[in-house]
Amino acid sequence: MASFGVDTRPAAAGEGALSFLSRSLREDLRLIRARAGELETFLSAPVPEPDLFARLRKAYNTTSSSGSASGIGKTRLDLSAIGKAFEAEVGRGWGAKTGWRWEDEDAAEWEPIRAVKARLRDLDRKRQDQASDVLHKVKLSLKSMSFAPEASEEVPPLDLNELLAYFLKQSGPLFDQLGIKRDVCDKLVESLCSKRKDHFVYDPLSTSESSSFRNDNTCDELDLRIASVLQSTGHHYEGGFWDDGQKYDVADKRHVAIVTTASLPWMTGTAVNPLFRAAYLAKSSKQYVTLMVPWLCKSDQELVYPNNMTFSSPEDQESYIRDWLEERVGFKTDFRISFYPGKFQKERRSIIPAGDTSQFIPSKEADIAILEEPEHLNWYHHGKRWTDKFNHVVGVVHTNYLEYIKREKNGAIQAFFVKHINNLVARAYCHKVLRLSGATQDVARSMICNVHGVNPKFLEVGERIAAERESGQQSMSKGAYFLGKMVWAKGYRELIDLLAKHKTDLDGFKLDVYGNGEDSVEVQSAAKKLDLNLNFHKGRDHADDSLHGYKVFVNPSISDVLCTATAEALAMEDFVAKVKEAMTRDPQPLTPEQRYNLSWEAATQRFMEHSELDKVLSSNGDCASTSGNSVDRKMRKSASLPNMSDIVDGGLAFAHYCFTGSELLRLSTGAVPGTLNYNKQHSVDMHLLPPQVQNPVYGW
Repeated sequence: MASFGVDTRPAAAGEGALSFLSRSLREDLRLIRARAGELETFLSAPVPEPDLFARLRKAYNTTSSSGSASGIGKTRLDLSAIGKAFEAEVGRGWGAKTGWRWEDEDAAEWEPIRAVKARLRDLDRKRQDQASDVLHKVKLSLKSMSFAPEASEEVPPLDLNELLAYFLKQSGPLFDQLGIKRDVCDKLVESLCSKRKDHFVYDPLSTSESSSFRNDNTCDELDLRIASVLQSTGHHYEGGFWDDGQKYDVADKRHVAIVTTASLPWMTGTAVNPLFRAAYLAKSSKQYVTLMVPWLCKSDQELVYPNNMTFSSPEDQESYIRDWLEERVGFKTDFRISFYPGKFQKERRSIIPAGDTSQFIPSKEADIAILEEPEHLNWYHHGKRWTDKFNHVVGVVHTNYLEYIKREKNGAIQAFFVKHINNLVARAYCHKVLRLSGATQDVARSMICNVHGVNPKFLEVGERIAAERESGQQSMSKGAYFLGKMVWAKGYRELIDLLAKHKTDLDGFKLDVYGNGEDSVEVQSAAKKLDLNLNFHKGRDHADDSLHGYKVFVNPSISDVLCTATAEALAMEDFVAKVKEAMTRDPQPLTPEQRYNLSWEAATQRFMEHSELDKVLSSNGDCASTSGNSVDRKMRKSASLPNMSDIVDGGLAFAHYCFTGSELLRLSTGAVPGTLNYNKQHSVDMHLLPPQVQNPVYGW
């Protein structure tokens, strides 16, 4: 701050403040003279003034007059007169500590001060008026609230039996996790409800709502009773602890993310079928589609991909995937391929996600998720809950993991825990679950439907073979074959045991086996030891020309959910259950209807219908209208209680999140070490921030 030439040295001990001021004024008289005109104008202003200003003006005028009369050329101030004016005011109580104080505040108050005070009084009055207005509105709102509506007196309150029945009915998910059969729960609910049948007669719902309840096959008298009581009280449940209201804001064109557990060139079902699903969902151009596949570091690629094939970058692998796909579907694909970090687990021969897979889907695109093998994706998932981030989540169960796990050491115990974890995942992370066949585990919210199709190339092969037969050519000169990855879990043990047991009955029957795999040496050694008529060949694509001459495809697996190879063989040949009958008959060509049912167009239509994706895409994001039964939807629309099912699902998801956050617990259940997050090599390959930067320890 500028000092304007004033001597700022501290006053000597005992020197008064006025003496110090006087000395400073004398030293800076030049500056005071420069401002004398301004001071005179200010002091001469015709405004009410404090007594101090009057004394100062009198002293100034006296000094000025005496200077002029004496003929002095320079104006000099009578500092003693000014000092006396200050002393008089100080004697009356004016000072630095007490501030300004007027003799007569009403008559002598300075105009600017009076204006400020008036403004402060206006603001205070407005504040009081606003507070009074808010209080008045609150009182009106309280008066308008109907805590005891007229109809409430006519609706009998819920008794203990009804409350207990509703609690048991809503606790179905918990009983599922505990292994208690639903029939037991239903009988208890029915028994409790039968004691108060007379209370279910009243129905205060509107005529249209009431009729829609009664016409619904899933209608339940207990639900009607609960809805009636709640509506009579005026209660409306707006959500609970586990709800997450911040989700994708639905735009004109929806986003669909397909997340799977494998990728080409690994020729496995979860690599091939989701790829075709993405292509045919995007073909309609009604929604944006993203296919998410795992990215493996080069060391893992060498263990998984055939023929020592590796990729130096995700872009290279994406080019390979698109070329392979477009050659088979015959059209230009219009969907995005994205990668998430993954690691290969040798013991289970599976790819396990590394880190939170959901974080690689931007929030602005988190609308609809299709989880191919939801249990596999979420065994060790430690991150955002899928149903919290996405508006609608569909799981597609491909594999009978329980059958696979039973073959391992201590398999029965492992299968017990995996069964419950799979059911937990289905409840906590999916809105709908589709099972490809009855061979899979029955989990919550699931239904059986084959939503897979067949590579169009196989349908073309079938048509060509049918045309050759009509022209008199011999198109099927070979016998039977089996194609599948050469691991015991694919049914090789069952095949060897079956052929050994019926070796005499199937005398002369030869079977060509195509496949590569970790158990190939053991499989071939076992077949040779039993002297079985099996000819082993290296694995190849089912569309290879060398496979088109076979009449019969043999699939010995009892654990495959819906063997892709079987469906592909059906597209080219008619599979016959009995080997002898198949060998003595020529397969019949597919009818147009059969051919369409095997196509991906038909499979996509079935998927849209049974996953309720068609309803979701046309509902502008109101996915609540498509999930749950109709009674629950109507109750949520009118008046509802906190849903016990949602609370249980949220609790299971939270428990799973806590469990998977511990590296020790993860390793104890068979997780790949270091999969809680991606590693440095993933960061380099995928151009990601290092894990410690992306997910700091303290969440900064």
